[in-house]
Amino acid sequence: MTERPQVHRMVENIIRCKWSLSVLDLVKNGVNRPGAMERAVDGLTTKVLNERLRKLVRFGILEKTTFPEVPLRVEYEFTDFGQRFIRLLEAIDELEEEISNTMDQAS
Repeated sequence: MTERPQVHRMVENIIRCKWSLSVLDLVKNGVNRPGAMERAVDGLTTKVLNERLRKLVRFGILEKTTFPEVPLRVEYEFTDFGQRFIRLLEAIDELEEEISNTMDQAS
């Protein structure tokens, strides 16, 4: 069995994780500070949020900006690759809605 390319593993890792999808959705909707993210999603803990953010940065989807202020301010935004990746997720959402509408019409 051949090993899957790195991008397949990345996509599988993100798609299978509801928290990663939640974080991406938050950033897409302008919520880019960790504290605001945590408050916006019930059940999202600091530990899980930090793990997801680190992974999304490592995958090159998000970039982290740290501002030299007191208290320290951190914000996340999409990289160019991240913007392309979000378009892919949006296309999947559109396909899901199209399939759902087709099935509703058939019943």
